[in-house]
Amino acid sequence: MDIVLIHGMGRTPLSMMRLRRRLRRAGHNPVLFGYSPTFETLQGATARLLKLIERRVGTEHYALVGHSLGTVIIRTALGHLENRAPAACFFLAPPILACRAARFFSRFWLYKMLTGEMGQLLADDAFMRQLPMPMPTPPTLTRIYAGLSGPRAAGLPFGMEANDGILSLSEATGPFDALVLEVPALHTFIMNSRPVVEDMTRLIETVGKQDV
Repeated sequence: MDIVLIHGMGRTPLSMMRLRRRLRRAGHNPVLFGYSPTFETLQGATARLLKLIERRVGTEHYALVGHSLGTVIIRTALGHLENRAPAACFFLAPPILACRAARFFSRFWLYKMLTGEMGQLLADDAFMRQLPMPMPTPPTLTRIYAGLSGPRAAGLPFGMEANDGILSLSEATGPFDALVLEVPALHTFIMNSRPVVEDMTRLIETVGKQDV
């Protein structure tokens, strides 16, 4: 299966290389997609993703895998993929809701300069809530992977709330608890988590059997 891998904020396609190798060993064709929140808008990145899908993804089933901000790009693209919806979407540590980290840092000029429009949108609760999730027309298998290895202690930003170091569990899941697999991983490295890869490859196999 063709699988498009989209990295998170502050990362590059290199961060998805281990996941790409593992998916290749499982017999799939992973394609890396890169973007820069410093130099392009969300709509610009989304338009390039749509072109990549049109040019490089086969006519059969395909999947989209996003890490963090990469999931926002996927969700923005979904509204333009009605006639070519992905068979599966895998969201790694996604900011389903506006996250407190973005709300805090969005006040500072360095954050604004480095993360551009996309960084500001992560702090906009109305915007984040209106982003589409994959819809069952046609059926799109969807999984959210939420990390639980962030520190918990009184006086820390998340207190005793479960988190991955960047997002709380509630920010990464929103109202979609049924789609969630909780894993022992940190936000930045969740794409390298073995439970994530094993679950992802298992679910992709089920997609491939749907037409058998």
